[in-house]
Amino acid sequence: MKHLVLELQYKAVKAWAEKGQVCIQLEDGREIRFPASKNRRLAGGTPQQLGHIEIICGGTGLHWPDLDEDLSIIGILEGRFGQD
Repeated sequence: MKHLVLELQYKAVKAWAEKGQVCIQLEDGREIRFPASKNRRLAGGTPQQLGHIEIICGGTGLHWPDLDEDLSIIGILEGRFGQD
């Protein structure tokens, strides 16, 4: 898989859901969060579905298997939370 150089600078090492927020710990120690309500599929998920997050593509993406949703870390940092 090909990656943009910028994508490789931001890698997730941990991801979880907490109080309606998606929380991500980056490789450099920073934590970022965004409201699940910003994404149509995530907003409709149960707390259990929202919390079932897989880190994919070497840390550059997140996958919610129960909700069939994928987001890139760079996209999240840029404020792109999926389709409207």
